[in-house]
Amino acid sequence: RMKTLCILALCLAIVMAKPEQDIVKEVPGMGKFDKFDFYSGYLEIPNKQRKLHYVFAESQNDPATDPLVIWFNGGPGCSSMLGFIQEHGPYSMPDGDPNFYENPNSWNKEANMLYIESPAGVGYSYFWDRETDSFDDLTSSEDNYAALEAFYEKFPEYLDHDLFISGESYAGIYVPYLAWQVIQNGLKYNLKGIIVGNGVTNYTHDDGAFEGMSFWHNLYDLGIYDQIKANHCSFINIEGLEDGKENKEECDKLQMKFYDLVSNINIYDVYRECFYDEGVDRLGTAKINGELKTYKRGMTPQEYTPFLFKNKKDSLNIIPPCVYGSGPTDFLNRQDVRDALNVETDQPWELCVGEDRLEYEGFDKASYWIYPILKENKIRIMHFSGNADGAVPTQGTRAWINSLGWPKTHEYAPFYIEDKQVGGYVESREGITFAIIIGIGHMAAQWSPVATKHAVYQFIKDLPITDASPTTAEF
Repeated sequence: RMKTLCILALCLAIVMAKPEQDIVKEVPGMGKFDKFDFYSGYLEIPNKQRKLHYVFAESQNDPATDPLVIWFNGGPGCSSMLGFIQEHGPYSMPDGDPNFYENPNSWNKEANMLYIESPAGVGYSYFWDRETDSFDDLTSSEDNYAALEAFYEKFPEYLDHDLFISGESYAGIYVPYLAWQVIQNGLKYNLKGIIVGNGVTNYTHDDGAFEGMSFWHNLYDLGIYDQIKANHCSFINIEGLEDGKENKEECDKLQMKFYDLVSNINIYDVYRECFYDEGVDRLGTAKINGELKTYKRGMTPQEYTPFLFKNKKDSLNIIPPCVYGSGPTDFLNRQDVRDALNVETDQPWELCVGEDRLEYEGFDKASYWIYPILKENKIRIMHFSGNADGAVPTQGTRAWINSLGWPKTHEYAPFYIEDKQVGGYVESREGITFAIIIGIGHMAAQWSPVATKHAVYQFIKDLPITDASPTTAEF
């Protein structure tokens, strides 16, 4: 009887441990949260004078047993609220439409979804000591691990849940680094796998892949392609890795010809429209905590995907600002929305922040070196890639996966979604699954939600991605 009472007391303590001050019942303009528990608050980084903002949507299925999935957006400097409000949150805002709609493909249908805005200075995350606002790939991973520890302190009932760390774009750095931190700290959490979408991983392969990808998507002609090959131009601009150095002048000319031809292409999806009317110089204003604040409604590609410009020439400045930013930015700067989300800071929310709020150094070694460590520790790995992405092209991802030299366990094959349509292709190697989402770009989870969610959740459940029929592909 005493044992039973102790167990009941422990369960009661866990229930009472939930942070009631963070719970959100409704967000004005978005919707009510009455079918599952939803939280928004802060994870304090000890001894660092900073806090990371999080939102947490418990599973609509069985929060007591479903896995915990963490999501990061990239940049570095872009907010994970983008993933929450435009990609796979319970309510979504489509591109070009400032309204929210219930999302039938929300990832919290069968998972407990945690979104963290990282590093401090991004989104609603903040610091109160300017000397602490400088980061690199290692220090940001240390903060992300500290945030994970703070989350488990707030929600101890999730300590025994399967944990998956996920993200897209520059989260190809954040995600493996955080998994590495979990390993370095003794694997005390139940980390099962990582999931990365169109993620930066190996600059040797990722850096020059747009030029090759553009040719196979017919964005420039065979004559230029032949000249690029003849001069051994790789367009890799990392010191020590540049090919074509003996023909540098000719390679520079060819690169300018290439950029002239793709100057009005949406680099994040070469078949998708650009939101030119966003205007990188368009400013918005909002009264935040009684004070009028100014924020950027549009952004340059340098702000949205700064890793593209690492060691790059000024010619990349011609890439247009194609991302839809005004809807999310205006919404998340509303005072009633900030109040509902328990926002503590008065800094304006921006989709991606610049050097005025974030100083960040990315390492040339990227995250490729971590993959053998993950495999050795039996951490499952998935990469998915929208094959119309020019920012982190599928060709580059495929190349570095091949360079791992891990043996194939499942040959390249299609997988199907609703109405027997091909959603993409998948191949598996010993330790890694690679899913290609066809006909879509950088934000595959937003732009091809059914195919992406199917591939991701088959992986989480450790089920074959290719065996699903149209009925089993839906959740």
